[in-house]
Amino acid sequence: MKRDPFEYRKRIRERESNEEAEKVSNEEAEVKPQTHVHEFVASTKLAEENDDRHNHRFAGVTSEVIPKGRHSHVHRIVVNTDFLDHHHEVIIETGPPIPVGNGKHVHFVKGMTTINDDHEHDLEFATLIDRPLV
Repeated sequence: MKRDPFEYRKRIRERESNEEAEKVSNEEAEVKPQTHVHEFVASTKLAEENDDRHNHRFAGVTSEVIPKGRHSHVHRIVVNTDFLDHHHEVIIETGPPIPVGNGKHVHFVKGMTTINDDHEHDLEFATLIDRPLV
């Protein structure tokens, strides 16, 4: 009995397609649900002296939750400041959640920017509330 090579290839493609679909299904099952993020708008503290004295502004959205212990979390922030004749990067983790009522919270952030133009800036701010309209 002679085998049809096209039929054989068709069955191979179907088997590979089924295996691929199963693989995708397993990968989707492993995907963790998204958590939450916070928006932020902030300014650095002043740096340098005299005519060079200045600060920078920056804004963005934090990373999703980074668990800390059993009942807490922080968020990571990676953002550039605005550009005068230079800019800085802010690469930092927030503090733990600070409840503000109705099951909502913010995070306090304190640290400094990267060094650029031979100086750095201190910064201190709070993220905006999580899920403000929900």
